[in-house]
Amino acid sequence: MSNTKQSKIFVLDTNVLLHDHNCIYQFQDNDIVLPITVLEELDKFKKGNNQINFQAREFVRKLDKLIGDDLPGEGISLGKDKGKLIISTGRTFPEEMKKSFMEDIPDHRILAVAAFYAKQNPTHKTILVSKDVNLRLKAKSIGVLAEDYKNDKIKNPEVFKKAATEVSGISDAEIDALYKNGSIALTDVKVSRTPAANEYFVLQGISSSVLTRYDKNSKRFISVNKKICYGIKPRNAEQTFSLNALMDKNIKLVSLTGKAGTGKTLMALAAALEQSDLYDQILLARPIIAMSDKDLGFLPGSAEDKINPYMQPLFDNISVIKRHYNEKSNEYQKIDDMLKSGKLIITPLAFIRGRSLSNSFFIIDEAQNLTPHEIKTIITRAGEDTKMIFTGDLEQIDSPYLDAKSNGLAYMTERMKGQETFAHVNMVKGERSFLSELASNLL
Repeated sequence: MSNTKQSKIFVLDTNVLLHDHNCIYQFQDNDIVLPITVLEELDKFKKGNNQINFQAREFVRKLDKLIGDDLPGEGISLGKDKGKLIISTGRTFPEEMKKSFMEDIPDHRILAVAAFYAKQNPTHKTILVSKDVNLRLKAKSIGVLAEDYKNDKIKNPEVFKKAATEVSGISDAEIDALYKNGSIALTDVKVSRTPAANEYFVLQGISSSVLTRYDKNSKRFISVNKKICYGIKPRNAEQTFSLNALMDKNIKLVSLTGKAGTGKTLMALAAALEQSDLYDQILLARPIIAMSDKDLGFLPGSAEDKINPYMQPLFDNISVIKRHYNEKSNEYQKIDDMLKSGKLIITPLAFIRGRSLSNSFFIIDEAQNLTPHEIKTIITRAGEDTKMIFTGDLEQIDSPYLDAKSNGLAYMTERMKGQETFAHVNMVKGERSFLSELASNLL
């Protein structure tokens, strides 16, 4: 173990490595213990095309490069100002575990290793790190400290519950001048903090208000006007803000968050169709999260038949837009033509892995089900003149190892805030129907 009395011992569960293959370097000067069971489990995940398989392969490669030909029993250094990495063989279940957890399964073997190190190293705090809530509860029930992997958790989830910031105290004369000139200087508006680049505000006068976006370069609030995109007219301030960000070519990355029915995906698709002549391709993608314990192989039919149920919500949004036009209209026919020609593609997210996307308008739906590393992988595929839009509801996460603080959409939004090429809109008011809004608020 590391010599400093303050150093800790972190025992890692398999799901932590599958969440972040660089995780062993995120624990400062503390020691890392990998139970041999974790390596056995990783072996099961190495084959496949999903992100979880990529994480497993990347970690195994890093581990092989780190260890080389030999791994001393006392562990190997993870680098300057880092602790040691120790591979621990199986440990006998302590008596308190035998009484409660009689089944010999991987989770219990990992827990036995954590219990062993906690007992053998009383001067060092031993902590089991797992993204599995049940395993953390089991650990605590036998006196073993346990916590979630916190390296990529956001600090302020409250920002995803609020609409745009409202600033009151603006005189009607200033509101009139803003409408006339299109902007107002930051020094003329009393705000409690310096706004972030491309942050949206509602400036409230005595009898009127105006929607604005803060421009960091000019240090001015720019008025935001309602814009109809491919027949879709924004119904509230947040939808107006979202279309403003989606239609601005200087903003290359957009995050739209909000509950179901707020119009996130619809606004993104309408903006994409409105600007279709500016891009070589429009891509709509979403991660496939299998229902219950059934994977795609459980579903009948061809590969396309298996995938279509997961993609149907995206086709539904296209149908909403098409209903604004007559079947013989140019706009209606243009959508069909783009689908046939491949200019407009609806696909599972896994199908675009490895592609370099140039001059594309790329919408990633249900992004709350992606890990921070998956989000990074997607964004780094962006080529020249590509615009990326991530949409999602942070209250509807289907992945068992993600939550409102650790999902990739929230992480990306928090880390990118303030960048001049990024904009975020949190959409609060549901516009799907009165019944949908009522159910969202009450149930």
